[in-house]
Amino acid sequence: MNADLSIRIEDLKFDERGLIPTVVQDSRTGCVLMVAYMNKESLEKTLETGETHFWSRQRGALWHKGQTSGNRQRLESISVDCDFDTLLVRVEQIGSACHTGSYSCFASTLEGSAVNSRSLGEELGMLSRVIAQRKKDMPEESYTARLFLSGLDRILKKIGEESGEVIIAAKNHKKDEIAWEVADLLYHTLVLLEHEGVPPADVAYELRRRSTKKIPRPG
Repeated sequence: MNADLSIRIEDLKFDERGLIPTVVQDSRTGCVLMVAYMNKESLEKTLETGETHFWSRQRGALWHKGQTSGNRQRLESISVDCDFDTLLVRVEQIGSACHTGSYSCFASTLEGSAVNSRSLGEELGMLSRVIAQRKKDMPEESYTARLFLSGLDRILKKIGEESGEVIIAAKNHKKDEIAWEVADLLYHTLVLLEHEGVPPADVAYELRRRSTKKIPRPG
């Protein structure tokens, strides 16, 4: 099966209740936010409005995510698994996804399992979310906020400095220092992206384009 095949709603395999499980992921952070169910109506409504709609099994009714709380989910894309019986919905999360007030419904870790289990992509996504919030709130004690106040030249200077530190750490073959300095470089690069209004998703798109060689360059 071609991985790039476009799937129609009619091709999906809804269960005997007319439902299909739906995993919701933050397109910016890569974090899994929640799992819910859609039926044909809620899926069509999601595509029509650009915001997620689900089917509540408990209430037996359609519900618009964030309609009362304001914590809406703006649709980015919908992917279908290989069996056509599960959806992966990528969204821009506005506020918290969980009814408890947590960013994700998966905020708890099972005892005995790995704690530091997030991937590099997820960590960068979470960091970019924090950086965006710092730019919005501009707290006085925040180093990130001070970088934004200092302007582009200061941010570019830090990127240059951190690039040099990465080179030195690599020349010294010190793995801990390499990890530390690369983290500094990535952080300041994310600050640059936020300063210039370039969504991290654009970088992800470019990387995906290069890895698959199937996606045309924009413009």
